[in-house]
Amino acid sequence: MRTQAAKNKTAWEYRAYEFQNNQHGSPREEAERIMQNPDRTIRLYSKYFQDVSGLKIANPCGSHGRIATALAVKGASVTVFDISEGNRKYATELAESAGVPLEYVIGDFIETDMARYGGKFDVVLSEGGILHYFEDIDAYTSAVFGLLKSRGRLILNDFHPFHKINQTGKTYGDYFDSALYNGDVAYKRFFPEDERSAFPDCSLRFYTISEIINSVIRAGFVLKSFDEVPDYDNPKIPGMFTIVAEREN
Repeated sequence: MRTQAAKNKTAWEYRAYEFQNNQHGSPREEAERIMQNPDRTIRLYSKYFQDVSGLKIANPCGSHGRIATALAVKGASVTVFDISEGNRKYATELAESAGVPLEYVIGDFIETDMARYGGKFDVVLSEGGILHYFEDIDAYTSAVFGLLKSRGRLILNDFHPFHKINQTGKTYGDYFDSALYNGDVAYKRFFPEDERSAFPDCSLRFYTISEIINSVIRAGFVLKSFDEVPDYDNPKIPGMFTIVAEREN
């Protein structure tokens, strides 16, 4: 396992299962909500999916498995690749409670076993903001490309790079900086302030929009669309983006 991945594994396994229960409710409670309305859970990506029934979908860094479970409820066969055992525990209990199968692979995504998973998937859904956990974006997009069948599709949703220079109280260099930084695991802020000092740091690398787009192209993808949406707190700037690209061979 790469050094950065090992550091991020330590961070993302610290109280992760506890957080997911606190944030989303127990796996059984959340499963009931998802089964009642799976479209609500995947609403941010609904414009990119028509009928998912029968599709094989890979979900890198799929975390708590809520998106994966909702897709499975709608008839997809979903495999989550993640680094956290705490996330795996919550996600597998969630899928079991929803009565749907879910494959959950623990490990460094860059080191995914392509002999087993290569060329297997119709869609790779990279969602929620994960690119900053990879110090080599080309290694990430190449791994994603390798998972897809011919004519397979990448849906890449992530934080807009403007966030790098627009985070209150955070210093991650200028927009073009390429350094690795120590940073908080995403859910640390939800715990009481007097407990936060015990949380391990993540290792983060922030990319420009051109670095992201060019990496997708270098991996072999053909770009189909690029969308931006306003930031939730400041709608005058972009908050998230979504790239849709295809593997054509």
